[in-house]
Amino acid sequence: ESVFIPEDDRGTLCVSSQAGCAVGCRFCSTGHQGFSRNLTTGEILAQLWFAEHFLRKHLKTDERVISNVVMMGMGEPLQNYSALVPALRAMLDDHGYGLSRRRVTVSTSGVVPMIERLSGDCPVALAVSLHAPFDSLRDNLVPLNRKYPLDELMQACIGYLAHAPRDFITFEYCMLDGVNDQPEHASALIDLVQKHARQGLRCKFNLIPFNPFPASGLLRSPQARVQAFAKQLQDAGLVTTVRKTRGDDIDAACGQLAGDVKDRTQVQNRMAQQRTIRLVPASTVQAQEPGDA
Repeated sequence: ESVFIPEDDRGTLCVSSQAGCAVGCRFCSTGHQGFSRNLTTGEILAQLWFAEHFLRKHLKTDERVISNVVMMGMGEPLQNYSALVPALRAMLDDHGYGLSRRRVTVSTSGVVPMIERLSGDCPVALAVSLHAPFDSLRDNLVPLNRKYPLDELMQACIGYLAHAPRDFITFEYCMLDGVNDQPEHASALIDLVQKHARQGLRCKFNLIPFNPFPASGLLRSPQARVQAFAKQLQDAGLVTTVRKTRGDDIDAACGQLAGDVKDRTQVQNRMAQQRTIRLVPASTVQAQEPGDA
């Protein structure tokens, strides 16, 4: 499962690293379908090879069509590290696909030890699925946070910047109605970044309108609230963009990329239990939490 995002004359390919996903993020359709297996290096590269050749034929061109690759399809790339790194190296190699390190991005939910390894083995652009400004909320949205909480994740990002081809980390933030989209959440997010900026963190934010699916029990934030959230971050000096949703008409937008996999993780039971957990409302955001996270 992979998705091509056109941008003018060329575009970005979102590439999968696993069949399914074991992270189990609350707002991600892929996480609800469970995990079957890791893809091989060949299967990861085949997505790029097939998409490039198909699109050249479809568009009747001999010019390169795919200019950027993002490991942001199905699965957590850093949980398939041994297959991921050789695939990245082939994409970067002048005798392979010849992409720039700045144009290849690994998107992760925050597997801290593997972020540190990637910085030495094959540093490319890094995007982190953040989605919450403090641990008590992120624990419920991104279960991996219970193992690698925000302070550890921020420190790993700071360390990665010493090797990264770009001078910033991209933080992805999915906008969920009434869950993480209130002014109090934006203030806590600003405090979190400013705390770690003193230690060298440089970042930009990509706000993602949530792409709903029935099993999540969540709703998309109204557009006006997304824009107000973005303005609050921008007014604090944080570079912030709002992602344009594409592919939601065929359930292929961000967080919707799911397929039929043989689940080996019994995720349906875990997700059913997770939906009974009350998410932290904005009114309970404590001013001291970002500093304690």
